[in-house]
Amino acid sequence: MNRQHGLSRREALLAASALGVSTAVLTGTATAAEPTPLNAEKIGAAAGVKATTAPDGVVRVAWPRTDVAVAVDGMPLKPFAGLGSWAAFTPTAHGAMAMGDTVVFQDEVDTAMDAAFAHNLEVTALHNHFFYDEPKVYFMHIGGMGEPEKLATG
Repeated sequence: MNRQHGLSRREALLAASALGVSTAVLTGTATAAEPTPLNAEKIGAAAGVKATTAPDGVVRVAWPRTDVAVAVDGMPLKPFAGLGSWAAFTPTAHGAMAMGDTVVFQDEVDTAMDAAFAHNLEVTALHNHFFYDEPKVYFMHIGGMGEPEKLATG
């Protein structure tokens, strides 16, 4: 038990919890609003692909990169074997939270990052999966919160 400021951690959490309830009652504010279900058709249209909705309300879009032939150490790489991009959207009280993984080629990295930033997305990682790939393939992880269609457009 840590008695910093005279309260145990449990006592401090209980006090903070009670204060939050009291504040909500006194001010007439309710707890966070329930998230509105996401519209898979609009998200899919914004992303340019068909979207699916899971039973828990998560909307997912996915597409393979079939526009460029890729070889790894001289062997052709089929798009379904490692060139898939995807994003998932979950409803929040103020829109959606999105995360995903986008396949980009070396000459597309700057443009893809600019598009992500312009649509309220964060780039959380940029890395490769392969050695000796031609052309060089990178995977850009994205995430963001906001209007679902704007995120999907990015």
